[in-house]
Amino acid sequence: MFTSVSYQPPFFPFHPLLGEVLTVLHFICLMCFCLCCSLSFQNTVKSNIYISHTGRHYNFCHFQPLTLKEAYEEHLLLKSIAWPETPPLPFPLYLSKTSDPSRSTFTILSGRGGGQWHKGDNLEVLVKMYDFHGHPKKSGGDVLLARLHHPTLGAGVAGQVMDHLNGSYSTVFYLPWEGNAEVEVTLVHPSEAVTVLHRLTKKHPDRIYFKSLFRSGSISEITTCNVCLRPTQRPVCNYTDLRTGEPWFCYKPENLSCDARIDHSKGKLKRKILLCVLCRRGINMKVFIPASGSANVTVLPKKKGKSRPSGYYYRGVWRALHGTTVHQFNTSSAISQCLKGKVVHMYGDSTIRQWFEYFNTTLPDLKEFNLHGQKKTGPYMALDDAHNILVTYRCHGPPIRFSKVPVSELRYIANELDSVTGGSDTVVVLGIWAHFSTFPIELYIRRLQSIRRAVVRLLSRAPDTRVVIRTANPKNLTLYETITNSDWYSLQQDKVLKTMFKGLNVHLVDAWEMVVAHYLPHSLHPQPPIIENMINVLLSYICPKKG
Repeated sequence: MFTSVSYQPPFFPFHPLLGEVLTVLHFICLMCFCLCCSLSFQNTVKSNIYISHTGRHYNFCHFQPLTLKEAYEEHLLLKSIAWPETPPLPFPLYLSKTSDPSRSTFTILSGRGGGQWHKGDNLEVLVKMYDFHGHPKKSGGDVLLARLHHPTLGAGVAGQVMDHLNGSYSTVFYLPWEGNAEVEVTLVHPSEAVTVLHRLTKKHPDRIYFKSLFRSGSISEITTCNVCLRPTQRPVCNYTDLRTGEPWFCYKPENLSCDARIDHSKGKLKRKILLCVLCRRGINMKVFIPASGSANVTVLPKKKGKSRPSGYYYRGVWRALHGTTVHQFNTSSAISQCLKGKVVHMYGDSTIRQWFEYFNTTLPDLKEFNLHGQKKTGPYMALDDAHNILVTYRCHGPPIRFSKVPVSELRYIANELDSVTGGSDTVVVLGIWAHFSTFPIELYIRRLQSIRRAVVRLLSRAPDTRVVIRTANPKNLTLYETITNSDWYSLQQDKVLKTMFKGLNVHLVDAWEMVVAHYLPHSLHPQPPIIENMINVLLSYICPKKG
C-alpha cells in the first residue's frame, strides 16, 4: 500500500523559493499551529486535492510550538498526505448512496503481456465502485486494501492502490513467486465514511478522555486530563514536559494541589458518539469486493520486473525485496547467539510489548525481573546472565490508553533516548502510533519530530547504535475501533512515520505490509506467526549474515 515520496526529512531543503517561505509564514499565522486537513494515504493520479487550513474545530487542543523549519516540514507532510475531497454528505445520511462493495467489482487487466505474467512483472487490477442502487460512483476517496496471495504456498504480497478520483482505482501488484496467485481487494471504508471520520476528529478530538487520581493523606480526587481539554471555569494543571515540550493538562482538583497527582489512566468514550452510521461491519466495512471475471492468474518464470513492496510471504516466511536479507532464527539458541552481549531497549505501545513478550517466552535463559509494575503497563526488564543479554520495555508517555500508569512511570521516548549511552552492543526499538488516532495528525507529527531529534542526538554520539522502528498495522474493526482507531487513521500515521524517518540511519519493520499480505485476519495485536516474522526481520537487522 505504501508508495515512497522524494521528501526526506530532516534534511529537506529550506531554500527552494522565497514564495514557499512566505507561504509558510502566512500558514503559521493563520493556523496558530492548529491545522484541519483532509489527509491521504492512497496515491492519486490527478491533482485536485482539497486541503482545509482552518483551525476552528479543535482550537482547544494544545500543540507543541514549532520552529519555522519544523512548521515548514509539517506543512509539506500535511500537503503530501491530503485525502481526496469527498462529496458533501446529505442530511439525513443514506447508506444507499454510498459505496457498496457487493456491487463494486475488480478486473484483472491483460497488460503488455497480453494475459501472460512472469515472476518480477507487475500485475494491474482495475477497481470500479458502485453505490447500493448499482449506480457508478463519480468520485474517489474510498479506503481500499489489496492483497495477492496463494493459500497453499503460504504466499502473499500487498498491492499499491491509486485513486483516479472518478470512482475507479488501479491496484498494482509485484509478482514475487511462480505459480498461481489470487487477487483480493477489500473495502475498508467508503469515501462517505471517511468524511464522517474526518469530522469526528475535528469536532471530538477528546472523545477518548483520560483521568488522573490526586491524593494527599485521606483526601483523593479524580479529574479529567487530555491534550485537547475543553475550556471551563475550572483551573487547569499544566503538566507540559519541560524538556520535550509535549503538552498534557488536567483539570485541577477542588481541594488538592497539582502536585498531588498519583497516576494516569484511560477513561471511556466521552459520550456515545455513534456518528459513523456509514460504518457497517459486514456491509461496507472490511468487506471483500468481488471479481468481474477471474480473480486468479498464473505467474510464469522470471523474465523482468521491478520490486515495489517491502517484501512478501512465501511458505509462511517473510522475504524482503530490498535492504537487509531476512534470515530465520528458528531456535532459542539462534536468537540467543544473535543477542549475545546486547542491550535491547524497547519503547512504545502494546504492539511493541508483544515483542518483549515474545523474547520472554521464547528464550528459556531470559529471566524477567519483578519491577512491581502493572501487568500491561510495565516497565519490564529481563536478563540472560549466561549470554549477557538485557531486554527492557517501557510504554511511551501520554496519550497512552493503558488502565493505570503511575505518574513516576510516565516517560516520553525522547527523554528516554537521551539517557541511552548507545554503541554497537545497543539496540533501540520504537513503536508509537495506536494511541494517537483520536487526535489531530499534527499532534502525532510533533511527537515524531521530538523523537526524531532524540534519535539524531543518539546516532551522533553513538553512530553504531541499531535503531529499529515498527510501523502501524491494520486491525479488526468494530464500531468502537472505527471511531477511535480506524485503519484510515493508521494509514495516515503510517505514511507520516515512514516519511519522517526516511534518510536517517534507522531500520523499519513494515508491520503494515506484513499484516496486509498475510492470510490471518487483521488484528491490533497481530497473531503469533506474524510476530515471529517481525522478530526475524528485527534480528536480521541486528545480526545481518554475510553472503
